[in-house]
Amino acid sequence: MALGSFNTRAPDDFSTSLALVVDGNPTSRAILVSQLRDLGVGDVVQATRLTDARRQLENRKFDVVLCEQNFSGDSMTGQDLLDDLRRDQLLPFSTIFIMVTGEATYGTVAEAAESALDGYLLKPHKAAHLVDRLRQARIRKATLQEIFTAIENEDFEFAANLCRNRFESREMFWLYAARVGAELLLRLGRYADARQLYQAVLQARTLPWAKLGIIRSFLDEGQTTRAIEALETLLNEDPNYTDAYDLLGRAQFEQGKFDEAQQTYETVSKLTPASLTRLQNLGLITYYTGDRKGAQPILDRSVRIGIDSKMFDSQTLVLLAFYRLEVGDRKGLQRCQDDFARLIERNPDNARHQRLGALVNILQLIEQNELAQVLAEVSTLCKRIREPGVDFEAASNLLNLLSLMASRRIQMEDPTIVVDTLGLRFTGTRALTELLAGAAAVFPLYAEHIRAANAQLLRLTETAMSKTLEDKPGAAVEELAAHGKETLNSKLIETAYLVLNRYPDKIADFAQWQSTINELRTRYNTQGIRPTLGEQKRQAGGLTLRIGGKPAPTKAEAAGPAK
Repeated sequence: MALGSFNTRAPDDFSTSLALVVDGNPTSRAILVSQLRDLGVGDVVQATRLTDARRQLENRKFDVVLCEQNFSGDSMTGQDLLDDLRRDQLLPFSTIFIMVTGEATYGTVAEAAESALDGYLLKPHKAAHLVDRLRQARIRKATLQEIFTAIENEDFEFAANLCRNRFESREMFWLYAARVGAELLLRLGRYADARQLYQAVLQARTLPWAKLGIIRSFLDEGQTTRAIEALETLLNEDPNYTDAYDLLGRAQFEQGKFDEAQQTYETVSKLTPASLTRLQNLGLITYYTGDRKGAQPILDRSVRIGIDSKMFDSQTLVLLAFYRLEVGDRKGLQRCQDDFARLIERNPDNARHQRLGALVNILQLIEQNELAQVLAEVSTLCKRIREPGVDFEAASNLLNLLSLMASRRIQMEDPTIVVDTLGLRFTGTRALTELLAGAAAVFPLYAEHIRAANAQLLRLTETAMSKTLEDKPGAAVEELAAHGKETLNSKLIETAYLVLNRYPDKIADFAQWQSTINELRTRYNTQGIRPTLGEQKRQAGGLTLRIGGKPAPTKAEAAGPAK
């Protein structure tokens, strides 16, 4: 159902709709199917299990989904399914998702509202109740059509203004519009404006997502300590607020407090055992904190339950392959290679699958003792380490590979030069440094080199910044830019950018320096370097917005050229 169709069809006309009914009970499932067909729904698909429903929703676009909340013998709930689909941006705005349940407690109703459900249907229900829920959902989508058309056209400023106006005038669906507007402001890097809107929502209604939105604005703005303090307060009020745990884990992770982040991810994984994304996060961080043996069963379970899911992160499979080679599990390593072959066969144009699959192939060559081919493949990877397309994930995987080779005494020419180059390019914060050191943990000497590279970067930054205390900001920019160009380190380049724009009147050839530094920022995507676990998903507490083929702009892009 395209956005443009909302205003051209009656709210109760579902004759061309495709619906999915998810219910393990054959009787109640048959009732829902019959009611939909009586409404004139042309095509109704049925699923008896949530895993089957997940597969359907990942591969087809439905106009209507009716999903039971609880499934006998399954720890996963309909809410878990909805959360994961929204978290990984697999549920378009046009889809009407209605939860069906026999529970009438305040907690379940509040949870439904919190996740921005289109409707909540309490059993036993009459056909008229279903018609009403579907009709109201379609009216909301039609009412907000202008906002979401602007989002699909990537006119984010206009969409945010429409949301703010609807909120301030208290027009229909003003709270939902406020949530969308605040989400857009966060994406645009306007953290103070987003925070102001969330605070206005809180003054009107005490809603957990608004509290979490304020915290997200602090975290995105770099006020990590303040964000953590607020999250701990929020979780004391509501210990079962899973999105708050996700955000707390992210904050702890970005601070380099990996042990604390691991505990947080363990907690939220226990609260939502069917969440693939959270299980993968737990496996990845357990691996990088050095407990590779403890990570193995978590990574293995992630692969077993998620390999066919669009929510599966193939970095999980890479780390599992590394571990299986380390412990001599030949059959397990072969399964990893076979799994990657399946991923690539299903997604032949996915460059990330191709890159990570090639890495697992190298691990297989090491196991087979094909050392000449291993050295040729790794040498090719090492020659590319200064290319713009090499990202933090590629750097950490290459360090993992080089460390494994060194621990097995597989000799290659000047490996420490490669390690030092990667360290100088990709460290700069405690979290990034310890992630890389964790990747190199099987050969401690390389981990020491990574930490030494970070120490060198800190010295270079401090020396350059001392020039600003001497009222020589131009010299500081020149020094930072030179070191940034030499090392390709994002922190050095971004620091040069900040100093340049703080002292524009005191810097000779300001325009020339601005052009030089902006070119470096764009070429090496220095604004995008931050510690993450695997692929980027929906932000915890965020509302999924479908925006067409392009990602939302970065803060720097949204701000435009520096003045």
